[in-house]
Amino acid sequence: MIKHAHTVEKIGGTSMSRSAELLDTLFLKGGDNPYNRIFVVSAYGGITNLLLEHKKTGEPGVYARFSNASNDLGWSDTLNRVMDAMNEAHRKVLDAPGDIREADDFVRERIEGARSCLIDLQRLSSYGHFRLSRHMGITRELLSGLGESHSAFVTTLLLRRAGVNARFVDLGGWRDEREVTLEERIAEGMDDVDVSTELPIVTGYAQCSEGLMSLYDRGYSEVTFSRIAAQTGAQEAIIHKEFHLSSADPKLVGLENVRKLGHTNYDVADQLSNMGMEAIHPSAAKTLRQSSIPLRVTNAFDPGDPGTLIDDSDAKAPQVEIVTALDVFALEVFEQDMVGVKGYDATILQALTRHKVSIVAKSSNANAITHYVDSSLKHVKRVESDLVADYPTASVTARSLSVVAAIGRDLGGLGALVKGLSALDEAGIIPIAVQQSPRNVDIQIVTTREDADAAVSVLHKCLIEGEAIAKPMQTKEKSEPRLVA
Repeated sequence: MIKHAHTVEKIGGTSMSRSAELLDTLFLKGGDNPYNRIFVVSAYGGITNLLLEHKKTGEPGVYARFSNASNDLGWSDTLNRVMDAMNEAHRKVLDAPGDIREADDFVRERIEGARSCLIDLQRLSSYGHFRLSRHMGITRELLSGLGESHSAFVTTLLLRRAGVNARFVDLGGWRDEREVTLEERIAEGMDDVDVSTELPIVTGYAQCSEGLMSLYDRGYSEVTFSRIAAQTGAQEAIIHKEFHLSSADPKLVGLENVRKLGHTNYDVADQLSNMGMEAIHPSAAKTLRQSSIPLRVTNAFDPGDPGTLIDDSDAKAPQVEIVTALDVFALEVFEQDMVGVKGYDATILQALTRHKVSIVAKSSNANAITHYVDSSLKHVKRVESDLVADYPTASVTARSLSVVAAIGRDLGGLGALVKGLSALDEAGIIPIAVQQSPRNVDIQIVTTREDADAAVSVLHKCLIEGEAIAKPMQTKEKSEPRLVA
C-alpha cells in the first residue's frame, strides 16, 4: 500500500480550529519537504458535540434530539445549527472566496443529505413494523462522520491553496452501499496514494462493518489513526495537541512547576487513559504497541519541541512522572453475610458492564466490595437499582469522590506512598482510601472532590518538584505499605 518511510499524524479538534495558525509550521514544516506524512483529522472543535451530544455537559445535539423525537422535526433545527457552525469554522481557516464557496457547497450537500436520510427514517419508523431504536447505532455513525469529512475537505483546500499537493481521503463511506471492514476501508482509501508526492488528509471517522461508534464511541478517530499507522507500516505515530503532555495540570500546580514528560511508555499511557486523560485511546495504544510503532505526543503550537515519546522502554531510574485526578463515584456493596460466599463480585461486574460503566479502581474485604467508577450519576443509579434487586439484604451506596493518582514507569524504592501521605497530612488533607498495586506503576489516593485539586498540587510538589524523590530511599525495605480501602 505505502512503500515510502512515513509518519501518520493526528490533529485534535481544538488544534484543527486553529489550523490556519499551523499552516507554515506544522503542515508546511517551515519550508521543508511537507510529504512522507499522512494526516488524520478530527472535526473542528465543538462540531461533534452539536452532532451528537456535548461530551461534558450532556446537552443534546442532533443525535440526542432525533433519538427522543417521535414525529416532530426539532432535531432539524439543531442540524441547521451544525451547518452554521461548520460554515463559521471554515471561514476562520480559509481566505480565498473560491475555497469558501466550495466548502459551503460541501457542507450543504452533506447536511441536506443527512437531513433527507433522517426524515425518511423517521417516516419509515412511523409504521408499526419498523423500530427507530434498531437504527440509532447507524444514525450515530452517519452523523459523527459529517464533522471529520468537513474538516478534512477544508484542510485539503487550505493546503492546495498554499501549493501543497494535498489529497482528500474520505473514509466515511458517504453514499457507499457496500459493506466493508475497517481494514478494507483503509486499504481502499490509501491504495494509490504516493506519500512521497502527496499529502493525504484523512477523515478520523471510517465507516465499516464493525461499527466504530458502537465499539469506541468518541474515541473512534484515534482508533482510525492507529489502524492506518499499523496498516501502512508507519515509522512513527504522532498526535498533535494544543499542550504538552506534562507532569500535572498547569492550572493546579503552576505553569512554572510542570515538567514535560519527554519520554514514557505505553504502560503509563494506559494508566492515564484509565484516569480519563486523553493521551491516546487504550485500543489505539494497543494497536501501536503490538505493531511496534512508537507514539509521539507534541504541542502543535510549539513546533521546535520534539514532545513526548511513548514506546516500550523501561525507566532508566524510578520516578513519579505525572500526578492527576478524576472525579468518580464509589459504588459500595456491603453484605454482612458475604464472607465465604462466591459470586458477589461477578454479579456486580455484570451490572456495571450492562450499563457500560467504566471501572477506575476497586477494593474489597470480607463483607464489602467497592468499585470506583467513571460514569454519570444516571448510570450509577441504574447499577445501584439492579444491585438492590439482586441483593435485597445488602447495603448499596454511591458516593461522589475523586481518585488522585501518582503514575510512573517504575515507582519502586521511592517511598512515594509514604511520602505522599505524609505531605497530605501536613496539608490537612485526610485520604478516604489508599491503594498501590505490586507492579509499582501507580498509587491511588481517594479524596473528597473538594480536596482533589489541592491533593494534586501537594503530591506534585512532594513527588515531582522535590529533588529527594528522584533518588531511591537510602533505607533498605522489602516493600512499601499497601493500604486498601
